[in-house]
Amino acid sequence: MKKICIVEDEVLVRDELSSMLSDNGYEVCAVEEFDDASSLIMEMAPDLVLLDLGLPGKSGFVICRELKNKSTIPVIILTSKDDIKDELNGLEQGADDYLTKPYRKEKLLLRISNILKRYEGRSNLVEGPNFLMDKNTYTLYIDGNSVILPKNQGKILEVLLENRGVEVSKEAISEAVWGTSEFIDENALQVNLTRLKKTISSLNMQCSVSAVRGKGYKLEY
Repeated sequence: MKKICIVEDEVLVRDELSSMLSDNGYEVCAVEEFDDASSLIMEMAPDLVLLDLGLPGKSGFVICRELKNKSTIPVIILTSKDDIKDELNGLEQGADDYLTKPYRKEKLLLRISNILKRYEGRSNLVEGPNFLMDKNTYTLYIDGNSVILPKNQGKILEVLLENRGVEVSKEAISEAVWGTSEFIDENALQVNLTRLKKTISSLNMQCSVSAVRGKGYKLEY
């Protein structure tokens, strides 16, 4: 069951959307505190976000930009702001679609379905704090640019990303890179880790590789 997060401050509208989505087979969650909405959304890990623009505190434009900077979660802006400048601004912040209130139920459900189908093909992407990485090609997408990592660096970054904030043993990294943890030259591992650290620094990626004494390495944001 796909999960949809509603970011809407008007209770009646939020309840109406929630009922409509639940009746059509979606799991529903909602954000009701908006100053740190993007972090709350990330914790809920929805498959799609319905986002209002006229929110108290932080605007929907800012929330959309923050969310898109650190995730691939699709966003549909659903707002009463029927202005081409607002629509263009929303799309520039990374929104996948823009619909105005009052909305037609059938149209909204179709847009949701189409966007979810489109994103199903992105399971090969791993998210970092300000970048995406394609696990198949080890291509980094960062700040509107793409960079292909050497295979060993890509494999190391992949295993560290999949264990965010948790130390990964040298043996596990060796297994990911070379398919075995036996007979691997310690120097070879250090060389590849050093090269990855230099790549992370040169691309201004918002993370770093740290050594955990006696345990291994972890990716810190």
